Amino acid sequence: MINQLLQGKKGIIFGALDEKSIAWQVALKAHEAGARFTLSNTPTAIRFGTIEQLAELCHAEIIPADATETTDLETVFGRSMEILGGKVDFVLHSIGMSMNVRKKRIYPDLDYEYFMKTIDISSLSFHKMLQTAFKMDAINPWGSVVALSYIAAQRTLYAYNDMADAKALLESICRSFGYIYGRERKVRVNTISQSPTMTTAGSGVRVMEGLMDFTDRMSPLGNASAEECADYCITLFSDLTRKVTMQNLYHDGGFSSMGMSLRAMRMYSRSLECDECPEVD
Repeated sequence: MINQLLQGKKGIIFGALDEKSIAWQVALKAHEAGARFTLSNTPTAIRFGTIEQLAELCHAEIIPADATETTDLETVFGRSMEILGGKVDFVLHSIGMSMNVRKKRIYPDLDYEYFMKTIDISSLSFHKMLQTAFKMDAINPWGSVVALSYIAAQRTLYAYNDMADAKALLESICRSFGYIYGRERKVRVNTISQSPTMTTAGSGVRVMEGLMDFTDRMSPLGNASAEECADYCITLFSDLTRKVTMQNLYHDGGFSSMGMSLRAMRMYSRSLECDECPEVD
């Protein structure tokens, strides 16, 4: 399908953990499209995930790194340029984590140390990544940087918690750094606002199954899968999107433009007719 769209291109993919990860699917698609790349994740994620299998499938080298540490990022970009033989053409930021979500701390009772870690891991790591690449001049002109976001950056969704704030900052960094990177180096920076996806991280969000059912009923095209998101990423890494930058691009089956769908209304109407409807908070 993607027919060597990235033939000759080199990149770095951050955040692949296991086959449920969007970054994992992006790596498979990038390999299929002819790209060469390195993989990076934290030493802990590498130890508990299955990224070695992905590296073998894609003939890619793994570079352990904490994306919140600039020295680690310098190592990733420097080592990647050594392995790949020059500057890279694309970078994927697929990194996010909230201890408040994991510990089930609700939004009006956040642990602020956890909150700062959420911001650092899920948002500031994107700025640190861009800043490191910019200072090292590690990305070729007309290269592409993509980060994964979610519609909770613009709209309140139950139980998404402090990750919504982190995604809002992520998208702001995309615009602010995208302007500078485009002006100075002709490098594109975009975010993709993906449908809720049952990744290992996504499964930590309460009521995830209910949320996915709701968005699927609301979206005229249904939820976008991790594999479909990977296809979209490949187009943004390719030369077909050379003038697309500073955008938050919705990849959600149309959910972001909907108010109420027929399928969702039918379900809602049935719940009103229920004699003993379950209580929700």
